[in-house]
Amino acid sequence: MLTLARDIEVLARFGRALADPIRCRILLALRDAPAYPADLADVLGVSRTRLSNHLACLRDCGLVVAVPDGRRTRYELADERLGHALDDLRTAVVAVEEDKTCPDSETKDCCR
Repeated sequence: MLTLARDIEVLARFGRALADPIRCRILLALRDAPAYPADLADVLGVSRTRLSNHLACLRDCGLVVAVPDGRRTRYELADERLGHALDDLRTAVVAVEEDKTCPDSETKDCCR
């Protein structure tokens, strides 16, 4: 039973991380290559403060790690398998939901 509870917690943390479009964009960017926060903020078009808050969430969820690099800190996925999981999840959802629209998409600006 302990394993099941831990598995549920891991999936819940992953879901929490994916619940925000900016965090999804960060994860997809880091799937391609490690990056520095300033560069990520520029690429994603968000403020450094906002990016920092999202990176903290992703660190707390255990999905990214901060790697000291001299005076800077580089971010990367905590495990390379996360990149594969993101690709698998993205293609599975697209394959299943390609012709469906989320009922909340108009009111909550999600799922677009």
